[in-house]
Amino acid sequence: MCFNPEFASTSESRRSNMRAIRSRRNKTTEMRLRAHIVAAGISGWRMHDSSIPGQPDFYFRKKQLAVFVDGCFWHGCPQCGHIPSTNRHYWSAKLAKNRRRDILVSRALRRLGMRVLRVWECQLRENPAKCVTKLVRLLELRTGLRRRTGAAPKG
Repeated sequence: MCFNPEFASTSESRRSNMRAIRSRRNKTTEMRLRAHIVAAGISGWRMHDSSIPGQPDFYFRKKQLAVFVDGCFWHGCPQCGHIPSTNRHYWSAKLAKNRRRDILVSRALRRLGMRVLRVWECQLRENPAKCVTKLVRLLELRTGLRRRTGAAPKG
């Protein structure tokens, strides 16, 4: 096998690029959802609570709800996730490992009595209102409250 300097520089630039991608506070994903949550007036959450398995992006302690904003590339979105054409074996294994970890974390949280909401990056980009509505519904389900439309209050 001979050394190819062109490949080495591409690999190094790819490595450098991947290292620069942040796993938290990514402005295009979880910070976007955070802005929508704040705009909707939803409170009672913490970000990246390290006492919770998987460190959910948002954790609603009183409602026992963990919310993850999954990047389409890193978590293998079935709609738009892809495997890079270079080093396919590595990336296939890496992304499969990430998906397995996500499943195990969700199971662990459910065993602890928590609900889990996973929002894909593309869903948040294409329809943030739908994502917030899903979140609100889960928060309402957790408290047993239901929205009433047009019904007069009892009493």
